[in-house]
Amino acid sequence: MRGEAVNPLGVSVLALLSEGAMHPYEMYQLLLERKEDRIVKVRPGSLYHAVARLHGQELVAEVGTDRGGNRPERTTYEITPAGRRVLVERLADILRTPVREYPQFALGLSEMHNLPASEAIALLRARIEDLSLEIEELSGYQRLAAERKVSEIYWAGIDYTYHMLSAEVNWLTSYIDRVDSGQLPWPHEISAHHTTLTDRD
Repeated sequence: MRGEAVNPLGVSVLALLSEGAMHPYEMYQLLLERKEDRIVKVRPGSLYHAVARLHGQELVAEVGTDRGGNRPERTTYEITPAGRRVLVERLADILRTPVREYPQFALGLSEMHNLPASEAIALLRARIEDLSLEIEELSGYQRLAAERKVSEIYWAGIDYTYHMLSAEVNWLTSYIDRVDSGQLPWPHEISAHHTTLTDRD
């Protein structure tokens, strides 16, 4: 099925074109304006590549070109009936099926016992500071959307990200408190030899 080859950025492109025909630069600007670069990795080059790939799969079609002033010629695209079917199929699959995404942070948490406790905790506190700034920024987007009376349906991804980051900060804060209080002893302070997860159990 052609939809299986459509990556997250391709899904975003198809979703944009379902709103109306536009050229890649316009898509890029709209994704940034809507802060969707926090949800899917967006770069001008990768966006143009995604559009070209969708065009090769006949999921989008060229509908015209435009040249304004000294700007390069811009090709406008629209979604095809096949593209609409693939968009619906991919969204249904993404919403329904959990996927193991193997985040690097989980790896870092699993192996941070290789660091001294003071260093690991300092790094986690720095992470909390960065996350708190991002949470504050996302909260601003939420307020702006609410003031403009934009339905939450359209910024559910931002709202989800806000709550996930907030949950991470809460968990990290509690974890650090347990280490600081001695409730959760650091492995290096228990034994000098390396322990496995089985040993710790």
